[in-house]
Amino acid sequence: MSVLAKPLGALLHLIYNMVGNYGMAIILFTIVTKVVLLPLTFKQLQSTKAMNEIQPELKKLQEKYKNDKTKLNEKTLELYKEHNINPMAGCLPLLIQLPILFGLFAALRTPVEYVFAGDAAAAAVAISAPFLWMANLTDPDVLKVAFTLPLMGNKIPWILPIFAAVTTYFSMAMSAGKKKGGSQPQAMKTMTIMMPLMILFWGVTFPAGLTLYWAVSNLFQMVQQYFINHRSDLKEA
Repeated sequence: MSVLAKPLGALLHLIYNMVGNYGMAIILFTIVTKVVLLPLTFKQLQSTKAMNEIQPELKKLQEKYKNDKTKLNEKTLELYKEHNINPMAGCLPLLIQLPILFGLFAALRTPVEYVFAGDAAAAAVAISAPFLWMANLTDPDVLKVAFTLPLMGNKIPWILPIFAAVTTYFSMAMSAGKKKGGSQPQAMKTMTIMMPLMILFWGVTFPAGLTLYWAVSNLFQMVQQYFINHRSDLKEA
């Protein structure tokens, strides 16, 4: 984890030195990483859109060869090849972003070591500074309640985890796009509901800085998806 956390922490520290605010540094760090990953992300979104476009044909194949799995797989691969679709292309950006998320998680958990290179005094100044309504970005953004909940104890997600969960839902919904001649696969529908709930639950334990990264990343993704959809609509028109 340190192999990932050290370079990410160094980049975050560099940005922090430029802006002088830990929260703003995380937001700018998020934008920088998203811009770097932009080519891969566009490929992912275009792959998802292309998969959506062939859903009617894929559904016909599934009905025609429902009793012959071997033939169905063969025809499905032919359909992908005909439309120049790589069904695994959509997974690559996610696989690249996960190490960034894990590395940033480690960096935000122990900023003295990874972000401020052992300078405890500088780290204390940065991470103890308030940001928006939050006292700091090291602790989770939660509310303490008078009752106890399973797994959560006496804490419930507050504004930032809720915002991260909502943006996760809309980001996934926009990426799924519209299906021609059919509805979304049940697995995708389930994931679109479950993932925001997981983000909401994780927000009780995640550092607020990590949740901030996730929320800003979702907003960036939504803007990307809007322009991709808008460009596609103009081409069709």
